[in-house]
Amino acid sequence: MKKTFTAKDLAVRLSGLRRQGKRIVFTNGCFDLLHPGHIYTLTQAKTFGDILVVGINSDASVKRLKGEKRPILDQSSRSSLLAALEAIDYVTTFDEDTPLTLIRSLQPHILVKGGDWDPETIVGKDIVEKNGGRVVAVRYQDGFSTTDLIERIIAISQE
Repeated sequence: MKKTFTAKDLAVRLSGLRRQGKRIVFTNGCFDLLHPGHIYTLTQAKTFGDILVVGINSDASVKRLKGEKRPILDQSSRSSLLAALEAIDYVTTFDEDTPLTLIRSLQPHILVKGGDWDPETIVGKDIVEKNGGRVVAVRYQDGFSTTDLIERIIAISQE
């Protein structure tokens, strides 16, 4: 089953699923070097609804947010890795620095982020709650950070 769609095509697909009574869950991130913290957040996110949609930052967006040497994996590779995960139903890419436009377009019932985010500052919170949905911050998994992993790899390579 194809899981990767443009935001426009995904919005149409989700509209049909919503009419069938499916609860749409959305989360987003760079997902540059997938790690156990990501897997935990994604599998937890799936438990809040029927359809899990993941928005990933485009390569240009990651570069603006994380610096010139990022992303490590290009957006096609990151999309493919996420699409291979059983918990994820759909993957789409956004070019802005935040997923605000994407959230407006997709209209999820539930917005999920990792526990390192203060629920009051999660982008899109107002949109989701205005439509009767809710925002959830799942427990943060200590010891897993893409930036920390990259720093550890660099340190090991310099030994």
